[in-house]
Amino acid sequence: MNKIEVVSEIEVTLSVIGGKYKPLILNLLSDKTVQRFGEIRTYIANISQKILTNQLRELEADGLVTREIFAEVPPRVEYTITDKGRSLIPILMLMCDWGYNNMGDRYTLLRPECD
Repeated sequence: MNKIEVVSEIEVTLSVIGGKYKPLILNLLSDKTVQRFGEIRTYIANISQKILTNQLRELEADGLVTREIFAEVPPRVEYTITDKGRSLIPILMLMCDWGYNNMGDRYTLLRPECD
């Protein structure tokens, strides 16, 4: 496996959780034990199946989520956050708090998630 060259440790973190949907997926999985693909897609408004599939594959490749496929008709796929993924939750909560405290008049909060 080829290693990815990075300039700093921050770049590693941004690579792992970067993107519009990865933090949302991790946040959802941190609150729920197991989520099916369709449930994740319903939670994230306006995400295409292709983008969600790519984001989940990247999270799986980085060891942040696990995917379990059940041999059923139709096939059932469930996603679970790993301990490594769970270790990012404090960072995501800091991002949540920062976002809440700095929304200003530019943003409207539709679904508050910070505790």
